[in-house]
Amino acid sequence: MPASAALFERAQAVTPGGVNSPVRAFNAVGGTPRFITSARGAWLTDADGRDYVDLIGSWGPMLLGHAHPEVQEAVQAAVARGTSYGTPTVPEVELAEEIVARTSVERVRFVSSGTEATMSAIRLARGFTGRDVVVKFAGCYHGHVDALLASAGSGLMTFALPGTPGVPASSTELTLVLPYNDRAAVEQVFAEHGERIACLVTEASPGNMGVVPPEPGFNAFLSEICRRHGALFVSDEVMTGFRVTRQGQWGLDGAVEGWAPDLVTFGKVMGGGFPAAAFGGRAEVMHHLAPEGPVYQAGTLSGNPIATTAGLTTLRLATDDVYAHLDRVATTIREAACAALTGAGVAHVAQSTGTMFSVFLTEGPVRDFDDASRTDTAAYAAFFHSMLDQGVYLPPSAYEAWFVSAAHDERAVQAVLDALPDAARAAAAAQQGSAA
Repeated sequence: MPASAALFERAQAVTPGGVNSPVRAFNAVGGTPRFITSARGAWLTDADGRDYVDLIGSWGPMLLGHAHPEVQEAVQAAVARGTSYGTPTVPEVELAEEIVARTSVERVRFVSSGTEATMSAIRLARGFTGRDVVVKFAGCYHGHVDALLASAGSGLMTFALPGTPGVPASSTELTLVLPYNDRAAVEQVFAEHGERIACLVTEASPGNMGVVPPEPGFNAFLSEICRRHGALFVSDEVMTGFRVTRQGQWGLDGAVEGWAPDLVTFGKVMGGGFPAAAFGGRAEVMHHLAPEGPVYQAGTLSGNPIATTAGLTTLRLATDDVYAHLDRVATTIREAACAALTGAGVAHVAQSTGTMFSVFLTEGPVRDFDDASRTDTAAYAAFFHSMLDQGVYLPPSAYEAWFVSAAHDERAVQAVLDALPDAARAAAAAQQGSAA
């Protein structure tokens, strides 16, 4: 990996940590990050010319695989017409119509990132309700918004402390952090602070502490308790939206159980690999946004014609057959990983929602952030590097989801299956070494 090492050295001289998003730096697993120069289908190629089966998928967006020919063709045609107009465009209307048709939302506003989407949804919820307090769950990530970078305090009712230097206490003092999947904690916080709570925000199915699905009926419970107390229920589907099913996580619970969030945030898949995100919800709530209402939100590149074209094309190509293929591939890899780890004597649990899954190197089940924190990170690092050495690119963190695509064919899947036994033995050896 001499080319990647040289590029990393150059990057560190001009960029903090040598990367533009922290997890890319390999700090959690050690070693030198690979600089990717191209990608096609299910494969990545690094600066040294080495190929890897990709199980990151740009952290979720590449539902169809890399460089899908129809997406590429649509984007090239859009680029030929100009890259940004600063005016309303046809693709943004068509993409909004596609999102409304698939989900529970009635109105959509486009932005450029998932962080921007959740930030705007929180502002709208506060503006709509006239309240200030936000409730979130430990382990749920909603972008690097100051108010949402809070972690749990010493008790359920403790106003949270900043999760990172640079976030003043005044930014998080109105954020309450609870354990995930804990109904009693939610009931208590609403009993004590219900009249002050503007909204409760949660990942529809958390994927940022590894995949930790909501327990049956949990999201319905959250929706109901918010309704009862006049707060808004904000469902963050930046990761799960159009990824875990055609309708996102809502397709697995709300659409079946008969409830809908007040606001939903989207990103990743809906951008087709471009910087695009959105928030939407009930028309009554969305009407409070400028220019119709008093809550201000704006963005120069929001609804960019290139990004919305890529997203629209991706969603139109994401058929039921595509999701069936994703489900088969995800199940095959997940079950093979479990078999390999079992064979090597490594304690583990694999958890999934729809086509999204992850493997924790700990006894299961994992139902909240404290449980997820018990995963053996040293063993995962050994597992990760063994897979990488064998040409399989996993998330360089034990707390991330694994993503497959429509382009993961028999050859790509077999490469993963072939690599798993050695990786499991490497994880076992790491555990034995730490115990010695």
